[in-house]
Amino acid sequence: MKKVLWISLFVSSIGFAQETVVDSTKHWTKKGVFTLLANQSSFSNWQAGGDNNFAGNVNINYDFNYKNGDWNWDNKLIVAYGLTKIKGEDAQKTDDRIEFNSLLGKKASGYWFYSAFFNFKTQMDSGFDPDDRTMKISHFFSPAYFQAGPGMLWKKSDNLKVNIAPATSKIIVVDDHFTAFDSSFGVEQGETLRYELGAAINGYYKFNIMQNVSVENILNLYSNYLEDPQNVDLDYQLNIVMKINKYLSTNFAFQTIYDDNAFRGFQTRQVIGLGFNANF
Repeated sequence: MKKVLWISLFVSSIGFAQETVVDSTKHWTKKGVFTLLANQSSFSNWQAGGDNNFAGNVNINYDFNYKNGDWNWDNKLIVAYGLTKIKGEDAQKTDDRIEFNSLLGKKASGYWFYSAFFNFKTQMDSGFDPDDRTMKISHFFSPAYFQAGPGMLWKKSDNLKVNIAPATSKIIVVDDHFTAFDSSFGVEQGETLRYELGAAINGYYKFNIMQNVSVENILNLYSNYLEDPQNVDLDYQLNIVMKINKYLSTNFAFQTIYDDNAFRGFQTRQVIGLGFNANF
């Protein structure tokens, strides 16, 4: 009950941003990309050695943005899941994300907007300790991260923008069985919620370095005023797409995270492969 109350209060605090949007589809711009990445290796009597393996990643990246006069409302949904399987071993995750970003802006002057933002992140599948594959350390909605707050947005275009939110609320949710004997993802032992108040900076920059080669950068920074503000949380994503034709591309993805509540060090993820793309 306590968890539901906290989340309800948190979401209701940003509800005003959604109520200001006019329901008129002629002002909407919608675009999405479904990508399937795959790579595979197999060996037979190969004297140099090698293990048969297969890896696959599915990614959905969907944008739905609204513009009407002085108002901008940008929304992005990212859903991604990946597995790798080496012969003789259990399949392991290479990616597992659900992320939703919503950013409302009201024109102030020039490229500046008064803004309010909301961010939600979680995962779909269970995660296991890399040193003990029988020990579950996470699962769906555990952890789940919520951020929201007012601020100022500098937006030159849909592909270049920076939002600064100096009064950002952050809530971390975990299942109680992960905190039964110790803290987890910053949530204290015996608790299921952690509240933070701090400053957030979110940046987005997408450009083409040459024809058919696009580079997407997504940067999120957060500092908690209430505890160790010098330990800035960082989440940076780099996505490079080299189009071969309408449906095929070579895709490179890199992500690094620093969050000392989860792990005292940098977490990194890198994926490269041939992709099948479908626009919707």
